[in-house]
Amino acid sequence: MNWDDTTDATAPERLVGPVADREDQAVEAALRPKDLGEFIGQEKVREQLDLVLRAARARGATADHVLLSGAPGLGKTTLSMIIAAEMDAPIRITSGPAIQHAGDLAAILSSLQEGEVLFLDEIHRMSRPAEEMLYMAMEDFRVDVIVGKGPGATAIPLELPPFTLVGATTRAGLLPPPLRDRFGFTAHMEFYEPDELRRVIHRSAHLLDVEIDADGAAEISGRSRGTPRIANRLLRRVRDYAQVKADGVITRDIASAALAVYEVDARGLDRLDRGVLEALLKLFGGGPVGLSTLAVAVGEERETVEEVAEPFLVREGLLARTPRGRVATPAAWTHLGLTPPRQATPGNGQQGLFGA
Repeated sequence: MNWDDTTDATAPERLVGPVADREDQAVEAALRPKDLGEFIGQEKVREQLDLVLRAARARGATADHVLLSGAPGLGKTTLSMIIAAEMDAPIRITSGPAIQHAGDLAAILSSLQEGEVLFLDEIHRMSRPAEEMLYMAMEDFRVDVIVGKGPGATAIPLELPPFTLVGATTRAGLLPPPLRDRFGFTAHMEFYEPDELRRVIHRSAHLLDVEIDADGAAEISGRSRGTPRIANRLLRRVRDYAQVKADGVITRDIASAALAVYEVDARGLDRLDRGVLEALLKLFGGGPVGLSTLAVAVGEERETVEEVAEPFLVREGLLARTPRGRVATPAAWTHLGLTPPRQATPGNGQQGLFGA
């Protein structure tokens, strides 16, 4: 039940997509944990962050700036709200794409209260001028506001109250070192283990007044791609199925039948994922095949295959990226119940790699 809310809420989402839509945002607001004790998973991050916050409270100071990185849906927004709650401070939420000019950032910073938490999601997408202004704000709690243009322009220093910046990013490698170095605490959010997701599902089911047994929770967790946001979305869809098709109680059989209706298989692959694998295996013999060719074969844009389907397939060991193109692994053939073509090996009447 740890998630992030910043998303393109107008875009249609896959059931197993990690980005939150409007329905997710509304539900997540009710399900989010309120303190570190309630937060499930990310044990190391929780322990380290707890020390940072307790030390800051003991000193009577604002907490160090915090950078959280990791895939969408793992709890970055939730942790930012917990930081504010633990420090008994208000929180301001914005995102990198919303800050296109230094003036946008200056307006936000100048209105902060002392000790306030500023959550800046997708911080790597902030404009360069705003990013450079942020350096001074984080380090010296001061910004220079430029008045006028050309030779007559004047820089007016503006003092800021101490605040805590919580930056979140899904692509930490895109952050410039000067910005990354100004964070006092940096944490990387890992994907969740099935046992952790089962705890997330049981807690969410209790809050949603849904009856679910241990096997039902295990079935959902196994298809949730290690992501709490997806686990909660699947739980809501299985709840709907159980209420309409059964007695409202979620068991393993009910969960399996419900997710079959939504085309989410036992490993969490959906229609797009399986379409990519089937094209790779059935049309191209397992590869290698170029990304553009593979995208045409499944009727999707190149970016959709590369950015939406491939990351999970690679993480699951079903697909590999090579210099010659995309290649299916033996696990992909097994998952789809197909037999890989016979390989040319020494001793079967064909030449080996070096003609031996």
